[in-house]
Amino acid sequence: MTPRLGISLCLLLLFLLPAHQAVAGTVVCDADDGGLTLPEGFCAQVVADRLGHARHLVVTRNHDVYVAIADRDGETGGLVGLRDGTGDGRLNEQIRFGERGGTGIALESGYLYFGEDRRVLRYRLHADHLGPEDDPKVIAHDFPEQEQHSARSLVLDGNGGLYVNVGAPSNNCQRQDRQLGSPGQVPCPELNRGAGIWRFDIDRRGQAQRDAERIASGIRNAVAMAWNTRDETLYAAQHGRDQLGSNWPHLYDEAQNAELPSEELLRVEPGSNFGWPYCYHDPIRDRRILAPEYGGNGETVHNCDTFPQPELGFPAHMAPNDLLFYRGTGFPEHYRNGAFIAFHGSSDRAPLDQRGYKVAFVPTGDDGRIQNGKDWEVFADGFAGGDTPPRMPEDARFRPMGLAQGPDGSLYISDSQVGRIWRVHYIGDTEPRSRGLRRQAERLLERFIGRDSEPEAEVVP
Repeated sequence: MTPRLGISLCLLLLFLLPAHQAVAGTVVCDADDGGLTLPEGFCAQVVADRLGHARHLVVTRNHDVYVAIADRDGETGGLVGLRDGTGDGRLNEQIRFGERGGTGIALESGYLYFGEDRRVLRYRLHADHLGPEDDPKVIAHDFPEQEQHSARSLVLDGNGGLYVNVGAPSNNCQRQDRQLGSPGQVPCPELNRGAGIWRFDIDRRGQAQRDAERIASGIRNAVAMAWNTRDETLYAAQHGRDQLGSNWPHLYDEAQNAELPSEELLRVEPGSNFGWPYCYHDPIRDRRILAPEYGGNGETVHNCDTFPQPELGFPAHMAPNDLLFYRGTGFPEHYRNGAFIAFHGSSDRAPLDQRGYKVAFVPTGDDGRIQNGKDWEVFADGFAGGDTPPRMPEDARFRPMGLAQGPDGSLYISDSQVGRIWRVHYIGDTEPRSRGLRRQAERLLERFIGRDSEPEAEVVP
């Protein structure tokens, strides 16, 4: 080996070192950003993979990650605790606990809250190692058993309030659910225990749903919820109804079936009623329209104008499944205090192409509110894989599901297809230089060992 080649290999080893062994302040990124497409200056690393049917997630102050895992295909879910034990950015240490799966997860004051389909549990996390100190305590229970929209997403308001989504158990409260021409029930009995958000006290054990305060109604299903500390208000992103065209073909064509109604970002004040199942939001007219199950013809408004408008309407059926207000300083000013939304991807647009399968970003104003008329933008794409949109959700390679902010301002994204977790960093204009040096180091390694080398990650100063 020549001295020059030896020096070059030493430089290569420096680039291969875990982030904590290289220059202070470095981050580790995958050469292909884990398959994602991100804005200029951002990079991503796959920090965990094949966890199962991953749902929402949280990150602790020491960068441990806890992920809710749903039951699927006969496999029991629960919770997964993850830790980087080597400093290379990968979450290589893992512990699993919990008796059954769920979706919602929240973290506060050393306690982990977990939303199973029929109850909410609280675990006290151990101070030194991954996992809980003891058995969980039941905070809320007696939620209805339902085949549709059973996910219990959770939000803490920092003031003792625990908010739980209870979705509607049907598409639109028909007498015969999802059947051609079946009229709606009047009044809709599903509004008694579903299609709303309930507030519980985090310091009380054993609260039944009937003991809680109902904060909002007329929300079909709000898997995505977040507390906005800028205006001290709960926000939720609603899954709009399905099958306008397939159940009412004389009123809606295939294109309208695919493009109606909006997925809605809602500002949820106490006592709010957003009109489900009687009305839906039309993104073209930007107003609420009377549902055909209740006498509407695609244009009738009736009394739907009495229900609040959404803060923002998104394209139909994209399935907003998590919402995060960014409070970090690791991303550029443009992203400060804005809202990230994980769109799980559509299933009700056939025969048209499905949409979604991306993470969007919505800027906010100085008051923390979504600015009226402000356009949303795509932040992370490439989850679905392939050059064409998937025909059905199961054709997508990944489906973004959960969002969490790390203590350093990085953004974590979970996938529900196989259980992949990405960590997204902002590295600015260091990216081209670091990746160019990386490619030089790879070529030197190939010259030395006489074969191709394709490292998975790169250290970015």
